[in-house]
Amino acid sequence: MSSSPDPATPTPPTPGRSRNMAAIKRRDTKPERIIRSLLHAAGKRYRVDYRLQLEGARPRPDIAFTRARVAVFVDGCFWHCCPEHGRQPGVNGGYWGPKLERNVARDRAADAALTAAGWSVIRVWEHEDPDKAAARIIAVLDAAASDDRGSRTR
Repeated sequence: MSSSPDPATPTPPTPGRSRNMAAIKRRDTKPERIIRSLLHAAGKRYRVDYRLQLEGARPRPDIAFTRARVAVFVDGCFWHCCPEHGRQPGVNGGYWGPKLERNVARDRAADAALTAAGWSVIRVWEHEDPDKAAARIIAVLDAAASDDRGSRTR
Protein backbone atom coordinates (compact mmCIF):
# COMPACT_ATOMS: atom_id res chain seq x y z
CA MET A 1 0.00 0.00 0.00
CA SER A 2 1.75 3.15 -1.15
CA SER A 3 0.76 6.64 -0.22
CA SER A 4 0.49 9.35 -2.79
CA PRO A 5 2.26 12.65 -2.17
CA ASP A 6 0.25 15.33 -0.42
CA PRO A 7 -0.56 18.07 -2.98
CA ALA A 8 -0.39 20.69 -0.20
CA THR A 9 3.24 19.79 0.52
CA PRO A 10 5.71 21.95 -1.35
CA THR A 11 8.02 20.33 -3.81
CA PRO A 12 11.33 19.33 -2.25
CA PRO A 13 14.08 21.86 -2.79
CA THR A 14 17.03 21.06 -4.98
CA PRO A 15 20.09 19.53 -3.31
CA GLY A 16 21.92 22.84 -3.88
CA ARG A 17 19.15 24.79 -2.15
CA SER A 18 19.17 22.31 0.74
CA ARG A 19 22.92 22.85 1.24
CA ASN A 20 22.43 26.61 1.07
CA MET A 21 19.63 26.58 3.66
CA ALA A 22 21.58 24.25 5.98
CA ALA A 23 24.51 26.70 5.94
CA ILE A 24 22.44 29.66 7.21
CA LYS A 25 23.38 30.40 10.80
CA ARG A 26 20.80 30.82 13.56
CA ARG A 27 23.20 32.80 15.74
CA ASP A 28 26.45 34.73 15.42
CA THR A 29 25.44 36.45 12.20
CA LYS A 30 27.63 39.32 11.04
CA PRO A 31 25.16 42.09 12.09
CA GLU A 32 24.74 40.42 15.49
CA ARG A 33 28.51 40.08 16.05
CA ILE A 34 29.10 43.74 15.13
CA ILE A 35 26.43 44.97 17.54
CA ARG A 36 27.71 42.70 20.31
CA SER A 37 31.22 44.02 19.76
CA LEU A 38 30.02 47.62 20.07
CA LEU A 39 28.07 46.81 23.23
CA HIS A 40 31.04 45.01 24.76
CA ALA A 41 33.34 47.94 23.92
CA ALA A 42 30.84 50.20 25.74
CA GLY A 43 31.22 48.04 28.85
CA LYS A 44 27.87 46.26 28.53
CA ARG A 45 27.83 42.58 29.43
CA TYR A 46 25.19 40.23 28.12
CA ARG A 47 24.23 36.65 27.39
CA VAL A 48 24.11 35.34 23.84
CA ASP A 49 21.27 33.16 22.52
CA TYR A 50 19.89 32.83 26.07
CA ARG A 51 16.67 30.80 26.35
CA LEU A 52 14.13 32.26 28.76
CA GLN A 53 11.39 30.19 30.37
CA LEU A 54 8.30 32.39 30.47
CA GLU A 55 4.62 31.70 30.94
CA GLY A 56 3.50 30.18 27.65
CA ALA A 57 6.68 30.94 25.72
CA ARG A 58 10.36 30.15 25.53
CA PRO A 59 11.88 33.07 23.63
CA ARG A 60 15.57 33.02 22.80
CA PRO A 61 16.85 36.61 22.39
CA ASP A 62 20.01 37.07 20.37
CA ILE A 63 21.35 39.29 23.15
CA ALA A 64 19.93 39.24 26.69
CA PHE A 65 20.70 41.62 29.51
CA THR A 66 19.27 39.54 32.34
CA ARG A 67 19.72 42.00 35.21
CA ALA A 68 18.18 44.90 33.27
CA ARG A 69 15.61 42.55 31.70
CA VAL A 70 16.28 43.76 28.16
CA ALA A 71 15.98 41.34 25.23
CA VAL A 72 17.53 42.23 21.87
CA PHE A 73 16.68 40.47 18.62
CA VAL A 74 18.72 41.14 15.46
CA ASP A 75 16.25 40.22 12.73
CA GLY A 76 17.17 39.29 9.18
CA CYS A 77 15.23 41.19 6.55
CA PHE A 78 14.16 38.07 4.63
CA TRP A 79 13.34 35.80 7.56
CA HIS A 80 11.34 38.38 9.52
CA CYS A 81 9.63 40.18 6.61
CA CYS A 82 11.30 43.58 6.82
CA PRO A 83 8.89 46.20 5.43
CA GLU A 84 11.82 47.86 3.65
CA HIS A 85 13.79 44.87 2.29
CA GLY A 86 11.68 41.75 2.85
CA ARG A 87 10.52 39.91 -0.24
CA GLN A 88 8.58 36.80 -1.12
CA PRO A 89 10.56 34.18 -3.02
CA GLY A 90 9.36 33.39 -6.52
CA VAL A 91 9.72 29.63 -6.06
CA ASN A 92 7.69 27.49 -3.63
CA GLY A 93 5.49 30.39 -2.53
CA GLY A 94 3.10 27.89 -0.96
CA TYR A 95 5.87 26.92 1.44
CA TRP A 96 7.65 30.23 1.98
CA GLY A 97 4.61 32.46 2.49
CA PRO A 98 3.22 30.54 5.48
CA LYS A 99 6.73 29.92 6.87
CA LEU A 100 7.61 33.61 6.89
CA GLU A 101 4.17 34.46 8.36
CA ARG A 102 4.84 31.95 11.18
CA ASN A 103 8.20 33.63 11.85
CA VAL A 104 6.53 37.02 12.22
CA ALA A 105 3.75 35.56 14.40
CA ARG A 106 6.37 33.89 16.61
CA ASP A 107 8.21 37.23 16.90
CA ARG A 108 5.01 38.99 18.04
CA ALA A 109 4.25 36.18 20.53
CA ALA A 110 7.78 36.41 21.96
CA ASP A 111 7.46 40.21 22.25
CA ALA A 112 4.14 39.85 24.09
CA ALA A 113 5.45 37.16 26.47
CA LEU A 114 8.60 39.14 27.26
CA THR A 115 6.67 42.37 27.82
CA ALA A 116 4.17 40.58 30.07
CA ALA A 117 7.10 39.24 32.11
CA GLY A 118 8.51 42.75 32.60
CA TRP A 119 11.19 42.69 29.90
CA SER A 120 11.96 45.45 27.41
CA VAL A 121 12.19 44.18 23.84
CA ILE A 122 14.41 45.78 21.21
CA ARG A 123 14.23 44.60 17.61
CA VAL A 124 17.03 45.59 15.26
CA TRP A 125 16.90 44.97 11.51
CA GLU A 126 20.05 43.58 9.94
CA HIS A 127 20.23 46.60 7.61
CA GLU A 128 20.25 49.15 10.46
CA ASP A 129 23.41 51.09 11.16
CA PRO A 130 25.18 49.09 13.92
CA ASP A 131 26.37 52.22 15.76
CA LYS A 132 22.83 53.62 15.92
CA ALA A 133 21.42 50.24 16.96
CA ALA A 134 24.00 49.90 19.74
CA ALA A 135 23.29 53.47 20.90
CA ARG A 136 19.56 52.67 21.03
CA ILE A 137 20.23 49.54 23.10
CA ILE A 138 22.59 51.40 25.45
CA ALA A 139 19.98 54.14 25.97
CA VAL A 140 17.40 51.54 27.05
CA LEU A 141 19.95 49.86 29.35
CA ASP A 142 20.94 53.18 30.91
CA ALA A 143 17.28 54.12 31.45
CA ALA A 144 16.65 50.73 33.09
CA ALA A 145 19.68 51.22 35.34
CA SER A 146 18.57 54.71 36.41
CA ASP A 147 15.04 53.41 37.10
CA ASP A 148 16.53 50.63 39.20
CA ARG A 149 18.70 53.08 41.18
CA GLY A 150 15.71 55.37 41.72
CA SER A 151 13.54 52.57 43.08
CA ARG A 152 16.26 51.46 45.53
CA THR A 153 16.65 54.94 47.05
CA ARG A 154 12.95 55.34 47.84
